[in-house]
Amino acid sequence: MYLNSIFTDPEAFQRYYDIAVSSLLPLVKGAILYTIPLSIISFIIGIILAVLTALARLSSIKILQIIAGIYVSIIRGTPLLVQLFIIFYGLPNIGIILEPFVAAIIGFSLSVGAYGSEIVRGSILSIPKGQWEAGYSIGMSYVQNLKRIILPQAARVSIPPLSNTFISLIKDSSLAALILVTEMFRKAQEIASTNYEFLLLYSEVALLYWLICFPLSIIQQSLENRFGRHLNK
Repeated sequence: MYLNSIFTDPEAFQRYYDIAVSSLLPLVKGAILYTIPLSIISFIIGIILAVLTALARLSSIKILQIIAGIYVSIIRGTPLLVQLFIIFYGLPNIGIILEPFVAAIIGFSLSVGAYGSEIVRGSILSIPKGQWEAGYSIGMSYVQNLKRIILPQAARVSIPPLSNTFISLIKDSSLAALILVTEMFRKAQEIASTNYEFLLLYSEVALLYWLICFPLSIIQQSLENRFGRHLNK
């Protein structure tokens, strides 16, 4: 019925066309002002957190291993949406009030940090022990060994899966709409609530997400091919 009216009723087609065109700019603005910056900032902070967490879990210091393990377990064992609600709606109960954008960055960064730490940890463990021993044999300390030999090699292993994490983060950023961040999906909700064209607006925002993620998926594939060849040598 819906599609039939689009192709058989010129007035209906014109109405849907006008809504799609008029909503495009607000949706793109939502992506540029919130969706993309939110994803990039959260990813950068999350990667730093991931490296620190991975090193803590690989550390010989027991307390660091325990703290990092609990953090990863909690984040991986609870839904991201629940985490966002705790940060934005729950923390005000103990006097911590955060702006929606800041709350979203904290939530997404913690998520990337936990999941990314497992990728980084696995990448570090994949480096042969002989590499460590080679560094120590020429007088390098643990930090020098890590910085100059281990992490550069681990980065080659972890970049492809981490790029996949970034793509997932962009899609997950739509959850920020539920804590009042006026990103692309929330813009679509706001517009759809005025004209009730939910299918049209949500399809339009899905298309925009795909247009953002598709080039990234090509870059990801390129990285996998490039580093895969290097690792197979």
